[in-house]
Parts: sequence; structure tokens; C-alpha cells
Amino acid sequence: MQPISCNAMSDGPVIGALPEDVAIAIVGAGFGGLGMAIRLKQQGVHDFVVLERASDVGGTWLANTYPGCQCDVPSNLYSFSFAPNPDWTHSYPLQAQIQRYLRRCAERFGILGHTHLSCELQEAAWDSTSGRWQIETSSGRLRAKVLVAAPGLLSEPVAPPIPGLDGFGGTVFHTARWDHRHDLTGERVALIGTGATAIQIGPQIRPKVARLHVFQRTPGWVLPHLDRAIPRSFRRLYARVPAIQRLARHGVYTMREALAAGMTHHLRLLSLVKLVARAHLRVQVRDPVMRAQLTPRYDVGCKRALLSNDWYPMLAGPNTELVTAPIAEVREHSIVTADGVERPIDSIILATGFRPTDPPIAYRLRGADGQLLADVWKGSPQAYLGTAISGFPNLFLLYGPNLNLGHSSIVYMLESQIHYVQQAIALLRRADVKALDVRPTVQRAYNEDIARRLSTTVWDTGGCASWYLDANGRNSTMWPDYTFRYRRRVDRFDVADYDIEHAARSPAATTA
Repeated sequence: MQPISCNAMSDGPVIGALPEDVAIAIVGAGFGGLGMAIRLKQQGVHDFVVLERASDVGGTWLANTYPGCQCDVPSNLYSFSFAPNPDWTHSYPLQAQIQRYLRRCAERFGILGHTHLSCELQEAAWDSTSGRWQIETSSGRLRAKVLVAAPGLLSEPVAPPIPGLDGFGGTVFHTARWDHRHDLTGERVALIGTGATAIQIGPQIRPKVARLHVFQRTPGWVLPHLDRAIPRSFRRLYARVPAIQRLARHGVYTMREALAAGMTHHLRLLSLVKLVARAHLRVQVRDPVMRAQLTPRYDVGCKRALLSNDWYPMLAGPNTELVTAPIAEVREHSIVTADGVERPIDSIILATGFRPTDPPIAYRLRGADGQLLADVWKGSPQAYLGTAISGFPNLFLLYGPNLNLGHSSIVYMLESQIHYVQQAIALLRRADVKALDVRPTVQRAYNEDIARRLSTTVWDTGGCASWYLDANGRNSTMWPDYTFRYRRRVDRFDVADYDIEHAARSPAATTA
């Protein structure tokens, strides 16, 4: 088979073709995929490729470029532990800086020479005979003994099923596909959604639009945003004395872990957070009617808490309208709500989230029996340790089911998970090991335990309908404990959890 052309980047010669066969194929070049690649390289493993459908590395931080895009996890915690970044300009990192950080990491650790861009995974099927994943991409085929899928949890935007949306005559786009060519100045704009993305966008676009209609289905608990500019003197100090930044990182981590106690073990601790949120609302919204509209009727923490100092003032602005009536239909140049009111609209911005419990990659992976992962999951994603799936040998998910956090940095979880996968790969690199497949009983027992522990958390008992719950009403998204307990759980790869298929010995080896 001739190598098939596929765009790639390198810090040396440009690699212009996919290899026919590799030891490891990594799908995705965000924090998970790049972190896996870097750790493999540091381990002395070089026979791998990174397949990325976008035109550059960065994952969600490349895709999301909407105005005001910023992470809600503190900067010092939102980076690889082995690659601290002293150059953050804010205590909560901005999108462009995160993407640049990931690009620099890819360059610094020599990952770009393994990375094939504009290569989208179309299908991957396990071939039991060869012990290889047969992989189809938008740029051709390859085989890999190990497949590491790191597509990200928030990678596929969702458009709500609003009647008439397809027939709207103006401009429509999702926040994850921001149309930078379109000028909103002087327009009547509908912002649909009031979650973590909307509260960043709204204050940014309100000054330029003629009218901003914010369509709210469910209000969120909003807390004061403690973001601050990091003085240049601090950044210089971090660069000269990295131990100080490591100490700051440890302090931030410890404080964030304290939040997990209220969400998972001692829900009454969240009462203090609720008091702060109520006070924030009371101070910033004087109108009692609007204040009532913005007061959630579920427990704080049930949905991800929102951080903003300017969301409430924006809603009270002279050219902003908060709409709480459900949308009945979209017409060619307007939106009609259930109360019969029709509002002229020029552009619609969908801040309507993603598909974390129905990931597109599940429709592209076929296991040992030929079944699609989506058909195995049946609407409720499950995996062992959020990583391995029974019936899908040599497949490892990064940021898989039940690994999302409501309090800390997913990068910490990813590094823990990557260490676990490294151990599995080390075992698979042995010539006598063909495949690893987690035992069904092990996976079932683990997920039953996760469900039991989730049943008493704020996400399952807080009285909200969140994107944490899947189509079957099961919480297949959140990790119900402290992050250090997950790290402890995956610190050692337990071979007894897996069925091992050994490679057949050649006649010569048998005779010898």
C-alpha cells in the first residue's frame, strides 16, 4: 500500500503522508491528545501519530473563539504539571492564550512532527485477526495496534429543535462556530441560552448591537468573578523561580478540592456558596421582578456555577431584554414566543451547548463484534475508569464517561488517566501481548459503584435538568469524588481487570 497524503506539521521536515501501520494512533490534539503524545515521547515511544480534524492543535480552545471566551478554572491549575506557564496574563486564562500554550507545548516536546492536521476520523474498526484497529480518515487509511481517542467532551455543538429555525432569513451561528465575518453592529440580536458561554458573550456584544434579546429557559447561579490581571512582576518571578508557581498551583488545587466536599459528600456546605450567589444577585439586580426571573429553583451546584461580574448589569441595560417565555417558533425575520409576542430579529446566536452524553465518536468506533459503540452504550456512555470499554480491545478514551468535574481542572484528571494508559501501552508493546480487553464484570461493577455514589450528589439530587444527565436520565458525565482519589485509583494498572490475548508464537520460536 502506498502512503496517502495528509497535511502534517513538523518542527523539522514536513511529514506529508499517513503511515500504513503504527503502534499507536491518537485522535484529537487538545489537552488529552497532546498530553498523551508528549508522555509517550518522554517514555521513549515514537511510533505514534496524532490525528486532528482541525487545521491546528488546541481542541476546544481552537474551536471556540467567541468574544470573551475564557476558562473558568484558574490559570495556574489549567496547564500540564510538567509544563507550567509563567506567561498567563490573567488569573483565569483567556482562550487565545490557552491555544498558544498548547501550540507551544506541541512544538517544545516535538509533537508536531507526529501530528496530521485536517485528518478527521471517519471510522475505526477492531480486527481480531490482525490485532489492529483499521482506521479510515478523511485523508486515507492506516492501522494501529492501540487507539487512543481524545475527542474532548465539549466538541460537538448542539442546535435546539426550534420550529422554523432552518427558515430564518438572517444570520444564525453557534457560539462554537463563531462567524467573525459577520458584523453585529446595529443589529437586533437574539442570544439563545444563558449558560457559561452566553454570560461571557452577552456583555461583549451588547455595546455594539441595537437590541439584545436574551432568551432564558432556566436561570443559573452566578457568582462574582475573581479574575484579575497578573502583574508583569509576578510573571517574571514565576519564570525565574518556578517553585513559587508550583506552590501557587498547589494552593489553588487545595482550595478547589474543598468545593468537591459540598458537591459530593456534604451538600450542606454549599449553603455558603448559595448565600454568596444570592447576595451577588441582590446587589446587582434592583428590580424585584427581574430578580425573581433570575433566581434558580434548584440547588446551587446542580448545574455548573457561572462566574461573571457584568452579566446582571448587562441584563438591566437599556438595550437588553430578558425573555423568559419559551420560544414557539422562528419566522423568516423574527422570533415568536409562547405568549404570542413577536420580536424582529436580524441575527441569532445559539449558546445552546454540546453533546457530551452522545459523542459523535461513538458512531465511528466498532468493537470486536462489529457493533458501533453508540449501539453498545444505547444512550448511556459507560467505561471502566472512564477509559476502557469492554468489547473494544486496545481502545482507551481520554476524558471518557464520568470524568467531568464541577470544581477543578480536567487537566489534572487527564494527566492521571494518561499515566494509566501509559502502563497499558507498555504492556501492549511486549511482543507476546496482542490485546487487552477490560472484563465485562469489572466494568459493570465499577459503573454500578459510580451510579451509587452519584445518587447522593448535588448533580443527582439538586432538582435541575442538566447536560450531565443522558437520554436515559443517568448521570454519565460527572466524577463523584475528589480528584486525588481518582489519581490514586489509576496510579497502578491492574492486569487482573483485563482479559489478555497473547500473540501466537511462530513455529521457529516454538521449536527454539
